[in-house]
Amino acid sequence: MEAYCVKCKAKREMKDAKEVKMKNGRKAMKGRCPTCGTGLYRILAS
Repeated sequence: MEAYCVKCKAKREMKDAKEVKMKNGRKAMKGRCPTCGTGLYRILAS
């Protein structure tokens, strides 16, 4: 799963990606940037 890293200013493949459920019930993926270690978050299509 790819997500945009704000720190690197580039799309990166998520490391340790896990599917989470947001408060409003929508699904999202949460992981880490393999380059800088910043948290990545991507909301999935419903």
